[in-house]
Amino acid sequence: LLSHRVVPSPHHRIAFYERSTRLRAASGNMILPGEFLRVAEPSGLVAEIDNMLLLKCVQLARRMIKKDRRIAMFCNLSPTSLADENFFVQFVDFLKQNRDLAGSMIFELPRDAFDRLSMTAERNMGRLFDLGFRFSIDRCESIDLDLRKLERMGVRYVKIAGDILVRQLLRDNIRPITGLNREFEAQDVASLFARYGVDLVADRIENERTVVELLELDLGYAQGNLFGPPRPLHEVQSLDDDFENVNRRMAG
Repeated sequence: LLSHRVVPSPHHRIAFYERSTRLRAASGNMILPGEFLRVAEPSGLVAEIDNMLLLKCVQLARRMIKKDRRIAMFCNLSPTSLADENFFVQFVDFLKQNRDLAGSMIFELPRDAFDRLSMTAERNMGRLFDLGFRFSIDRCESIDLDLRKLERMGVRYVKIAGDILVRQLLRDNIRPITGLNREFEAQDVASLFARYGVDLVADRIENERTVVELLELDLGYAQGNLFGPPRPLHEVQSLDDDFENVNRRMAG
């Protein structure tokens, strides 16, 4: 597992962590999700991977709330697992036992998977929503999302690369889909998302120049290597160090 940090923009205080899965080959090299999922999905191993990730996320969420209840965690979830009825029964039972963590864990799906969810997967998302859990959509290549659908499906966060946001909102004049019959300025889009209960997150931020451009858009959150590279979970001290650094910044 790797840890990524999400911070409120423009302040560099940690607001969320994101946990993602990496596998290690016999050679010691890291295997990225795009590689191992091609093998795991037809082999029926995705549910086992998601189950391992869920257990770790619950353990870490309980650590976090002892430090600061304001910080939550994005936990990646495969659409394959959402549509697996056998797996999902156990998955929901476990979350029922830990539903006090609903405000501390946000399940995340890539946009392409979200756009092609089966009826079974959508129904299972609804079951998680009924337990109080919410969702995030990442890897968005365009901001032309239907905000009404996001609200209905319990999506509360959308992650789009910072450079894509700058280009599409400020230069290409692309806007999300709504039921409102009016035009919106680029500076109003983050507030428009919020109107449907969704926070817009600028993702993959690599440099301060992008941050400066994003300030014009009045976004709530940002994520990327600029705020610290992802770190392996076995660096157990890192979580405590992050909280101490946050507290020092706030005190200063």
